[in-house]
Parts: sequence; structure tokens; C-alpha cells
Amino acid sequence: MIYDAVLVDRDGTLIEDVPYNGDPDKVRPVPGARAALDRLRAAGLRLGVVSNQSGLARGLFDEHDLARVNARVEELLGPFDTWRVCPHDDGAGCGCRKPAPGLVCTAAHDLGTTPERCVVIGDIGGDVRAALAAGATAVLVPNPATRPEELAEAPAVADSLPDAVDLVLRRHRLFVEDPVAAAGGGHVLVVRSDSAGDLLLTGPAIRAVAHRARRVTLLCGPRGRGVAALLPGVDAVLEHELPWIEPEPAPVTRADVARLGAELASAEVDEAVVFTSFHQSALPLALLLRLAGVRRISAISDDYPGSLLDVRHHVPTGVPEAERALSLAAAAGYPLDGEPALSVHCGPAWGDRGYVIVHPGASVPARACPPRRCREFVAALLDAGFRVVVTGGPDERDLTADVCLPGARDLGGRTSWPELAAVFAGADCVVVGNTGPAHLAAAVRTPVVSLFAPTVDVGQWAPYRVPLVRLGTATAPCRGTRATVCPVPDHPCLTDIRPDAVVAAVRTLVTGLG
Repeated sequence: MIYDAVLVDRDGTLIEDVPYNGDPDKVRPVPGARAALDRLRAAGLRLGVVSNQSGLARGLFDEHDLARVNARVEELLGPFDTWRVCPHDDGAGCGCRKPAPGLVCTAAHDLGTTPERCVVIGDIGGDVRAALAAGATAVLVPNPATRPEELAEAPAVADSLPDAVDLVLRRHRLFVEDPVAAAGGGHVLVVRSDSAGDLLLTGPAIRAVAHRARRVTLLCGPRGRGVAALLPGVDAVLEHELPWIEPEPAPVTRADVARLGAELASAEVDEAVVFTSFHQSALPLALLLRLAGVRRISAISDDYPGSLLDVRHHVPTGVPEAERALSLAAAAGYPLDGEPALSVHCGPAWGDRGYVIVHPGASVPARACPPRRCREFVAALLDAGFRVVVTGGPDERDLTADVCLPGARDLGGRTSWPELAAVFAGADCVVVGNTGPAHLAAAVRTPVVSLFAPTVDVGQWAPYRVPLVRLGTATAPCRGTRATVCPVPDHPCLTDIRPDAVVAAVRTLVTGLG
């Protein structure tokens, strides 16, 4: 199962919000709450409540009153496996008051699991931010008190608690193996011809295939080749640029297509699983695979595939990219075995542990924070007492030299992908845009301060199952445009990020304090 537990906010999510309520007679469940919770129980998911109750600190009710209210909630909605409550006021600086991650982490521990295997359902941005900072999945159920920016920042939104439960159970069902689509377990070609970040997000699905396959060959493009060898489960790699996938493709030529067809035929694979993003088509490659004699082909396809696909899979919109790929693997007969988190082979740790990385570059300009801003982030982190390392790709030496300040260390252009993985693995936190290295950080389990440009959906493309603080203006005019170059003057979605917000985000992830 993709999740072990669901943690729910109390006031405004499970029950109607009565400010500082110490009276059990005022408890009113939201519509459909009991039936929705019973569906989660029936699915084998454990349940917990995570709730801020500052009325205790303010003396508006006592612990006896709180216990009576919580008992009434259970009387109406059924038992919960754990209750975790923060009794502190706003200014206490504790690690448990949401949006700090403490309640989520302790509730997960109570339930014998990890935050990464939990869903948090709440009604305000604090619930979402607490979930993400812990590494959990977040679902927002807005009400009239929910602010528009909180709605825009949420990775998943449901209209009601029953709808949120539908979303959770629908994701669960995506990973159930189709008994009709039994996998052969022979030599499988897995395909993801895209960027390094996309390939990293496909890693869990490749591991799922490798668990049952005799041998796995990966077909990737030149942009992903650097991380291909880092993925567990890959036995061999074919590199070929697919002109129907690449953002700046070379012209299609008969000779190039013939060469690809010959390589596919000589690979002698028994079947292929073709992974694509939601806006890409698997059908051109499926045709070449058929001509190469591949007997069984699986892919996601909204377009009618005719006889090109043996397993034609559908995925609803808004599913995280890693889970989208995992669901195709399951449909092809290769269900998830083990943890769905990203993973890479990682060499020895680099240097002394305990530093913060600022990675200013991005694969496309629209997702890159302006250099002057990144330089301010480095200065603020140094002033706050953090050791800072600046990283970048081979073509980003000038950028990292511009961003790096005295007292920080510049590794721009000095690391291969495997070496960068080792550098990231030794860090306390990585400050990075929504680009490939963000997913590399997630793959080595290093928390991420995500400078996330809203040109793409955060629910699909945020670093997966890793403690995360998202920064950036989610309501910016570029939202949802998928632009590669910022269409808005001055790039406000990222330029407006304050250096003190970056420092606060790093502290949240390093210390667990909000």
C-alpha cells in the first residue's frame, strides 16, 4: 500500500470549527465525516488526529475539557488510533504547533510508520505546511476561512472530507496489480526519454519492474543519461534522442529512425513499459517497438492506440509524477514492492556533514530564481551561522561564482551527477528550484527548500516524499502556463522570496521548529 495512515485536523476538518471549544455539546461533525472515516478504516488505514489547541495555553479551557470534547468526537466519529495535540500559543516557538512538523512526526511514530507514508487532511495552510515539512502527503479541504494563497499553494485540494477520502483511496487503487495483465518477468525495456529530474521521478517504477523482471534495460535521452546509472534496478542503458519527446528536437530522419529500430531489435527484449509525462505520447515509440518485434507493450495513452499497446493505462490528473509512473508499472503487472520514495546509488559522503546547499540553476529560465536573489539567500544563511555550499552544472560556473560569497564554498561545474548526489547526501538541506537537482535531493533523503515557480503543478512536480518547505508566490500570473521563459516582468513568483523566509524554512527543516 502506498500509505499506512491518515492524520486529520480536528476543528474545521473533522468537526465544525467552534473557536476555543471546551464544551462537548457543541461538537458537530462535518457532513459525511463518519462514513468517510469508516471507509479509511475498512481499507486498513490507521487514523490519527493532529490539532493545535492554543486555548489551553490561553486558559480558555483545561485539559479535562479538551478530553471531554475529544471523547465526544470519538463517540460520534469512531475511534482514532492516536491523538496528538499542541497546547502552546503562537509565540511559544515549539516544534509541535502547526505549521511545524512535530505533530505529524510524533503521530506517525505512534502509528508505527513514517511521515512519508501518511496523508494529512486539513482546512488551512498550516496543516498543509506541517505535512510537507514532515515529508507527508497533504490534502486541503478549504472552507470560508481558507485564504486564496493557501488554496493555490496546496498540492491537492478536495471540496469536502468525503472527497478527500475519495482522493486517498483512488490513489491507493492505482497501485493494485491488474490480475489480467500478468507480467512475463523476462527482459524488460523501460523507457523515459526526458530530463534527469523526470528520470529520477520514474525511478520507483523502474525498481518495481526490476523486482520481477529477469533483466531491465533503460532507454533514455541525452538529458537524462547522467542519472541513468544511478537508478537501482537498471542493468543496461540505451541512449537515443526521441524527437517527439525532446523540447528542442532535431529533425526526424529516416536514418535516425532506422538506427533506433535496429537498436531496439538487437536488444532482444520481451516487453516494454513506456513511461511518459501527461503531455507526451507513447505511440510513436510503440510503433517502432512493434516493428522491432517486441511482443508486449504497456503505456499511458489517452489517444486510441489501436494494436500498438497491449496494456493501455489511464491516470487521473493531479497525481504526483512518481505515482503516475508507479501506477503504470502496476497495470503492466509490476506492482510496487517496498517503499515508493525516490532512490539512487550514492557513493561515499562528501566532506564534513552539516551544511546547507544553495543550487541557483534550473533546467529552464522560468524556474530559476534570479542570481541577485540567490546571492542574498547565501548572505542571509551565512549571517545566520550556516555553512553554505553553492552547486551547479558544468555550464553554470559563472552563475555559481556570481552567487557564491566569501565564507561559502563554490562547487559549480565541479561535480558529476554521482558526485553531486554524494554532496547532497551530506547536506542538512538543499535550497533549489523545481528542477532536476531537487529530485536528486529527494532521492538521497535530504530535505528541500523548494523555490517553486508555479508554471507547473506543485502536486505533480514537487520533490517527492521528502521533508519540504515551498517558497514562492503560488498565485503569480504565470501559474499553470508551463512557460519555459517567464512571461511576467521581473519574475515575481521567485523574486518576491525574502532571504529571511529562506532562513526560516531552512531552520524548520533542520531543527523541526516552525
